[in-house]
Amino acid sequence: MRLDTFAQQIAKYATLLAFIVVVVGAYTRLTDAGLGCPDWPGCYGQLLVPESEIDLQAATTRYPNQPVDATKAKTEMFHRYLASTLGFMILIIGFLGLKSSERRIKILSLSLVALVMFQGLLGMWTVTLRLLPTVVMGHLLGGLATLSLLWLLYLMRAHSNNRPKIKNKALKIFALFSLIAVIIQLALGGWTSANYASLACPDFPSCLGQYWPAQLDFYQAFNLFSGIGLKFPTLAIDNDARVTIHFMHRLWAIAVCLLVLLTCYQLWQQKLTQLAWVLFLILCLQLSLGITNVLAKLPLSIAVMHNGVGALLLLTLVTVNFMIFNSAYKKHRG
Repeated sequence: MRLDTFAQQIAKYATLLAFIVVVVGAYTRLTDAGLGCPDWPGCYGQLLVPESEIDLQAATTRYPNQPVDATKAKTEMFHRYLASTLGFMILIIGFLGLKSSERRIKILSLSLVALVMFQGLLGMWTVTLRLLPTVVMGHLLGGLATLSLLWLLYLMRAHSNNRPKIKNKALKIFALFSLIAVIIQLALGGWTSANYASLACPDFPSCLGQYWPAQLDFYQAFNLFSGIGLKFPTLAIDNDARVTIHFMHRLWAIAVCLLVLLTCYQLWQQKLTQLAWVLFLILCLQLSLGITNVLAKLPLSIAVMHNGVGALLLLTLVTVNFMIFNSAYKKHRG
């Protein structure tokens, strides 16, 4: 197998693993297993989750205020093992990137190595700072950034000889702004989850019976330094702040919908109908999952799917922007 082909394949499989890590991370967060192990990188001072009587006794002695919850601990360690495997694959990608003749691939590969190292630090701080919302959101965004850059690297390696042909300015503008809007929405979603604000507005389409809640507190809601130094940082804000966070996540979803729909329309105009339909259907699915989360009181399966489909929406927009700015894809006639 040629080195370029191997590099392309490992980028593809690393992207798949990164998607799994993002979804498992969402499951870990939503099941409150983020502190299933009170230390890092081990679990109660051990490499594996303590299960024998001797190990359990040692864990209880070391952490008397946090008894072992085997289910949560195993969930957390499984996520760590997956992330560590992904980190090893990215190190290989970085090494292969050094051998590439393309400057952009070399830079992107090394950037991924730096990013995954920072992700490791965020993972440690998530535990040591006891789910500080800013760190939790940063860890989520770092995972999504890793996923997106891996997919972009795969696209670059798979289509390295193509040149731009799509010159529709409106499509370029809407696709780029859609990508930015979705990134902001994912950050708002992460902030909503990290602050346990997912059910702050238990009704839909209104919020606490109002279409513009009166008790909004933007300063407290978006103070990234709140909770620092507290034993329980997630309790640093009150319900008004949580309502504000949830409501802004809903409000920004309207902007995302408009921009993505305009992008779909422009793709349709360019005869890229297959991609337009994929983007439209993913958007509809994501909206449906978000609404269902509220009406069904955040069922675990729907909440995890909402995170996963959000990642797919991001990857789809990365693909659209790559096609427009970096590639010479032929127009698909659906």
